[in-house]
Amino acid sequence: MRVLIIKKERKLYLLDGGSVLLCAPVGLGRVPEGAKAREGDGKTPEGVYFICLAKPDGKHGRSLGLNYPNTADARAALVMKTIGEAAYRAIAGAEAGRRRPPWGTALGGEIYIHEGGAHEDWTQGCIAMDSSGMDRLYPNHPQITLVEIRP
Repeated sequence: MRVLIIKKERKLYLLDGGSVLLCAPVGLGRVPEGAKAREGDGKTPEGVYFICLAKPDGKHGRSLGLNYPNTADARAALVMKTIGEAAYRAIAGAEAGRRRPPWGTALGGEIYIHEGGAHEDWTQGCIAMDSSGMDRLYPNHPQITLVEIRP
């Protein structure tokens, strides 16, 4: 299974092979255009991630943490001198080990798919869903191999 989020559509799809198991509306970061590049920019990341943390009762209800920043995000930030070599290596090592990356770098972190409502773009960069969508997504999280977020 995989999750596809298309930001311009404000939709999350849960896919199993060629089958769509769920199509649900989402709310994004308060600055929805463009990919997340640093802490506090209010943007939702774009790229391919995996679920590195599941919380049955997080700040906004059920939450699935993504491994943002991933190696691609860190590589771009290293080139731009937003982060240093040590932070890059820590992020790349976390991805290689399928662990949660450091969330305290200049890139930010703690990007979740969580409950809290898809009524508007209101998060700090997370993907917000209504409870009814999360009712169908959350039980499947152990089988989800990747989360792709497209513009």
